[in-house]
Amino acid sequence: MKDSKNLVPQDGLQGLKDNFTSDSISGFIVFLLALPLSLGIAKASDFPPLMGLLSAIIGGIVVSFFAGSKLTIKGPAAGLIVILVGAVADFGGGETGWHLALGAIVVAGVIQILFGVFKLGKLVDFFPLSAVHGMLAAIGIIIILKQLPVLLDVNPALTKGKSPFELIASIPLFIQNLDPRATGIGVVSFAIMLYWAKIPVNFLKKVPASLVVLLIAIPAELYMDFQHTEPSYAMVHIGNLLENIKVNVDFSGMAQSGIFIKYVIMFALVGSLESLLTVKAIDMLDPFHRKSNANKDLIAVGIGNTISGILGGLPMISEVARSSANVANGGKTRWSNFFHGFFLLVFVVFASHMIELIPNTALAAMLIAVGLKLAHPKEFIHIFQIGKEQLLIFLVTIFFTLFEDLLVGIAAGMLVKIIIHVINGAPLANLFKSPVFVSFTDNQYLVQIEKSALFTNYLSLKAKLDAIPLEMHVTIDFSKTKLVDHSVMENIEHFVSDYTKSNGTVEIIGLHEHKPLSTHKLAARRNLTL
Repeated sequence: MKDSKNLVPQDGLQGLKDNFTSDSISGFIVFLLALPLSLGIAKASDFPPLMGLLSAIIGGIVVSFFAGSKLTIKGPAAGLIVILVGAVADFGGGETGWHLALGAIVVAGVIQILFGVFKLGKLVDFFPLSAVHGMLAAIGIIIILKQLPVLLDVNPALTKGKSPFELIASIPLFIQNLDPRATGIGVVSFAIMLYWAKIPVNFLKKVPASLVVLLIAIPAELYMDFQHTEPSYAMVHIGNLLENIKVNVDFSGMAQSGIFIKYVIMFALVGSLESLLTVKAIDMLDPFHRKSNANKDLIAVGIGNTISGILGGLPMISEVARSSANVANGGKTRWSNFFHGFFLLVFVVFASHMIELIPNTALAAMLIAVGLKLAHPKEFIHIFQIGKEQLLIFLVTIFFTLFEDLLVGIAAGMLVKIIIHVINGAPLANLFKSPVFVSFTDNQYLVQIEKSALFTNYLSLKAKLDAIPLEMHVTIDFSKTKLVDHSVMENIEHFVSDYTKSNGTVEIIGLHEHKPLSTHKLAARRNLTL
């Protein structure tokens, strides 16, 4: 593996020169993934489909120069669909709702820049992991519920204004009103998205499933002449990019202060959280073991969202599926993100007519596949294996997100986790701050934690760990803690992984008196002797 410091790809123009072939090829493959997904995400968000492509173009061509991570791909994300739909609806719906929602996106982008300037990227560690996974699973469920009627090509009037629970109740109605021909394309597309990677032919596996969907769905649509035999809502309509690049934002939504503030918080908080989690995940996949600058990346995403919101685009994040594909296909520097945006721009300017041949049922199939990954039954099983209390937090977060919204959902999950900690004996006085003592001699560092180590007080421990120089021997002592929760256990595991890659060593002691709450290696632990 290429982990030598001498082999780490250079940044800037030298990086472009050295890695032009690998980065351009990876950028092209990611472009093939991003094209249909960006269209589908925008359409599902009640934004003009063209604006999904605009957001991805800005995320590639502009944001790549500011990003603090080398391998992440910036663009619109399925995880923000739920917020975008709510914003457009609450601001009046239709074109008016879109323009007013842009105001909240721009302000949220500025806030994200400030998050980075004031080095708040560490706040990702404040949220309990079970609640975060519950939020993502709830988003996946909502995407599936909202895209199922599109997959069945039913009249959008049948779904307008329905809550997630109302959509569940309406499934029989949707099935009764499905369009057999368009649904057939959607079902085949969905099957391709699910099973293409499992085919036993290696060279075919390298072809993106989304590209295979387009190669089948577009000819099928042309053969059945959807342009003349299907209602207008069956097809994608985008218009001309150059004619639509203008200032589209409208800040008059600020007059509805409660609604405006709500969506600014959700765009800034959820978008930043998803983006930072992706950066952390992709760093673990980087073959060169580079460590991203999370705060710089937040600034970059904030800049992208500010520009995108002004021009009419969707908010962007460091998107996990496209970023993973970038790593898998040999992307080495930030230029792969640039190339993905460049190829999108070229295609939209010179081949936009081809985009309008895509059936909406094919895009819905891709989004349902994304939703299924977020809310896969394996995720429920995984959380249960970590601990029953983690599953409770996970399910509470899902329920309140479906019932109300994302902010209420994650707040409910955090509250349940705090209650569980108190029941398990966590001292009330140390819920948000725990004593952490650091001592050292030569290259030996000892970190002692007292009282409790919880998601709510982890930031104080993280600050002490981050201040330790590289290439030391670090001992982390939990012997004086009453409770160590799952989020801390997982974050410590990440610290150990990152620190040892930097030629340091880490030893964890003091957990032998703690009883795990499940058999999972990262389960919460309670000390029965204190």
